[in-house]
Amino acid sequence: MTRTRKTMRRMMSAVLILTASCASFGLSARGGEEGLDSRVRAFLETHDWGRGDMNVPAVDGQTLHDIIVQNGYTRALEIGTSTGHSGIWIAWALSKTGGKLITIDIDKRRHEEAVKNFKKAGLSKYIDARLGDAHTLVPELEGPFDFVFSDADKNWYKNYFIAVFPKLEVGGCYTTHNVYERWGRGRGGGYLDYLKSLPNMETAVDERGGGLAVSYKKTK
Repeated sequence: MTRTRKTMRRMMSAVLILTASCASFGLSARGGEEGLDSRVRAFLETHDWGRGDMNVPAVDGQTLHDIIVQNGYTRALEIGTSTGHSGIWIAWALSKTGGKLITIDIDKRRHEEAVKNFKKAGLSKYIDARLGDAHTLVPELEGPFDFVFSDADKNWYKNYFIAVFPKLEVGGCYTTHNVYERWGRGRGGGYLDYLKSLPNMETAVDERGGGLAVSYKKTK
């Protein structure tokens, strides 16, 4: 087995197994600001995220965080900010790796609330929050990225992926929310089947939370 393939298998295994010794809200900091972990953890524990704004469950936020920290990713993109729950998990991880997140949402109210939440959590400097139509903004982004989280309009998932894929670095991770094996070709127009058909991507689905497809780029 080649070194690259062994590395990819280790990364995929890390997605599906949470280390038993991890605290309920995140790994210990690898660098980052002193006291930031406590501030972020407290905010996540006390804030009401509300189902109406379609934020991710904590288990998925934890998984996104862990993928970034474990792989040392620094250039992240989020498509679909909502009110900032997933963005906080991602930016929290990036505060440890020295990275930054670009996050996009089309809804002004949600965007403004997310910006406030980022500030309250102490993570604003790790986030570039943009208000606009991701259909237009995503293809215009220069990249490169080593981590992507897609959680916007499901019928556009494939289009987002096609726009971002050339800007995703080899070894980078592309995650997509609300994807389940049991849906097959139904929801999302066969998006999961499309991901699994790509020879240069390795994809697995974590269904513990809101359904998270995790894909690693093996080659260009």
